[in-house]
Amino acid sequence: MRWTRLPRLRTAGAVTAAVLIGGALAAPAVQAAPLSAAGAHGRLTSLVNPFIGSQDEGNTYPGATVPFGMVQFSPDTGHNTGYDYTQNHIRGFSLVHLSGVGCGLGGDLPVLPTTGDVTETDYAKYAATFSHDNEKASPGYYEVGLDSGIKAELTATQRTGVQRYTFPATDKANVLLNAGQALHKTLSTKVTILNDHTVQTAITGSGFCQDTKPYTVYTVTHFNRPFTTSGTWNGETVTAGSRHSTATSGLNGAYVRFDTRKNRTVEATTAVSYVDARGAALNLRAEGGRSFKRVEHAAQATWEKRLESVRTRGGSDTQQKTFYSSLYRSFLAPNTGSDVDGRYTGWDQKIHRARNFTYYQNFSLWDTYRTQTQLLSLLAPRQARDMAISVLQIDKDSGWLPKWGYGTVETNIMTGDPVTPFLTNAYQQGLLKGYEEEAYKALKKNADGVPPTDSAPVGREGNKQYIANGYVPYIANHTHAKPGDSDFDYGGSATLEYALADGMLSQMAADLGHKADAARYAKRAENYRDIFDPSTGFFRSRDTTGAFAGPDDPAKSVGFHEGTSWQYQWLVPQDIPGMVSLIGGEKAANDRLDSFFAYDQLVKDPAKTASEIWVNGPYSYYNANKYNPSNEPDLIAPYTYLSTGQPWKTTDVVHAALTLFTDTPTGMTGNDDLGTMSAWNVLSSIGIFPVQPGTSTWGLSTPIFDRVDITLDRHYYPRGHLTIRAAGTSDTDRYTQSVSADGSSYGKTYLTTDTLRRTRDLTFTVGAQPSQWGTSANAAPPAIVGSAG
Repeated sequence: MRWTRLPRLRTAGAVTAAVLIGGALAAPAVQAAPLSAAGAHGRLTSLVNPFIGSQDEGNTYPGATVPFGMVQFSPDTGHNTGYDYTQNHIRGFSLVHLSGVGCGLGGDLPVLPTTGDVTETDYAKYAATFSHDNEKASPGYYEVGLDSGIKAELTATQRTGVQRYTFPATDKANVLLNAGQALHKTLSTKVTILNDHTVQTAITGSGFCQDTKPYTVYTVTHFNRPFTTSGTWNGETVTAGSRHSTATSGLNGAYVRFDTRKNRTVEATTAVSYVDARGAALNLRAEGGRSFKRVEHAAQATWEKRLESVRTRGGSDTQQKTFYSSLYRSFLAPNTGSDVDGRYTGWDQKIHRARNFTYYQNFSLWDTYRTQTQLLSLLAPRQARDMAISVLQIDKDSGWLPKWGYGTVETNIMTGDPVTPFLTNAYQQGLLKGYEEEAYKALKKNADGVPPTDSAPVGREGNKQYIANGYVPYIANHTHAKPGDSDFDYGGSATLEYALADGMLSQMAADLGHKADAARYAKRAENYRDIFDPSTGFFRSRDTTGAFAGPDDPAKSVGFHEGTSWQYQWLVPQDIPGMVSLIGGEKAANDRLDSFFAYDQLVKDPAKTASEIWVNGPYSYYNANKYNPSNEPDLIAPYTYLSTGQPWKTTDVVHAALTLFTDTPTGMTGNDDLGTMSAWNVLSSIGIFPVQPGTSTWGLSTPIFDRVDITLDRHYYPRGHLTIRAAGTSDTDRYTQSVSADGSSYGKTYLTTDTLRRTRDLTFTVGAQPSQWGTSANAAPPAIVGSAG
């Protein structure tokens, strides 16, 4: 099929598709937003270092994007997830990246400026060398000077990536558009040069840790000046003058050439769609047509406004920079999935239209349900509401709720039932007004069933055995038909995750008047007891016969996903008192916590303990009996002390863990996992943390800043503002002596979202020694279910 003209699309709105011929593209009447007023540190964007986490498997990217944007325009250096600070070759600037994922994903359409004849077609061979001395990045902007003498600059809108190249004076200034190579496996690619300004591609790929069902990304790239010549490549063959190339796999792409002897600058805008070529054209028409400089200024203004929702005072320069860099990364995902006309591709691979909401995609739920979900509910509730509605839409389109969704497909990566606390959190935070029963119906189906074999999701794969026997059996080397992870490979942790989800769902069921369901889920939420081994005092996986599986040493346990029984011991937020009772009471629990955190060493040297004694390798998941601050199973663990009568130790552990976040490329404690670790840093730094994910409960610990001013959405938080004070907080004066809410003494170690909505001022008084604050019998977060019997 010859793609020489893109059809118009009539919609209810004012947007129509551009007819991309003759090189003309009208600019929409959109003005760049004014920059926010400078604060105590100047622009808050100046405190953000996008290179943090780009080394040692933090797997972040330094490129240009806007909050929750569809496009993440960033360099790829050869690392399987995109960018690695230790490498000095750029293979291309590609359009799709996810911050901190552990497996290759995205990297679609890497583009690269070059000079001279086009002879190589493999981006590993034609990659450009560069030095970090010639590289810089800030929110919404990336720049690098390549050793070839070309300067490349990137910026972005919500659905487009904008590039500006400054070439040497030459008649062979090229831009390579590589459709055939990406961070995932490409299954089929198509490239078409529409005219002397425009190139169109369709890229179908698969992958993310394991193969998934295919998904397709459509792009259209429009240059601001005509190219003098062009061509395509297929395999290793370059064909000058060719306008079209298709490949089932392997190398495939196009090049366009400019004469830069008089005008050295070339700009281009690339629009993306997960729907079709017309969608990419619509997105280009709506968001393209502006100069690079105007788009850059608008992107940075958007980021400044987003970061201004939190203003901090005090703390060191490093703490300020790591905080705002973490806040920045917390707003990178999930990502816009619908085009400007509202169309999106659903998980049934059919085209749907989102009405009255933005459809989002890319849900790393096993990670984000613990921290980032709650942070977005607090700071970006309108977007968080649309994200929750999008997850419900996935259920409508595909028949089941997601586990780990990328783009238009389910990957089934990780285990348990993370979508339940994700959605119950949205409910508890007031984000599902009008959708309560719809959400509950989807959650009930998910909690009580197993997706059929002909559907992509695995859901609660071990649900039949879990409901019948109280646990998911551990089956070593389990063979399963669907791509992704199997709950049977991780029966111990899957049981704990199911029970956690049941506890949170029981609360929602009770609120909505489903009393029988609430009682049933509450009872199931105590299934964690069924994998407790009294002989060892730890959780252990059971096999299909009911016998405990694997070694009895909890540091060498089997059946726990990315962790050991030591680390999963504390993942019972629905019933901490019941878990503590199993261990042997508060003293036994505190002794075990002290051992787990190496507490005696920690109080003597917090930073050294964090960096040398705790588990700190990004993939050091197993054979450990210490806290792993680098991974999700332990994110809530430091806050367990709030429930065992020693809340000052939560502050000790949290402040030690915060030292692992630094203002360097190695300054991430592990994979960022779409903002999960970054959100942990943000929440722990300001002193409120979701200790019971999926509920409205926030645990308290001493902030690291003297003052934090949070601007809140008045629709969800009528007071519109919250100030958190901790005057004089420091490495030495870190212990909470008292807390007051709007001037009234507050003795509990937690508060609820309702309390947050009513509170303007939360003040911590701090000192150099632990106090009795938060140690009374009723100070701890209450259990959601169960009892200490």
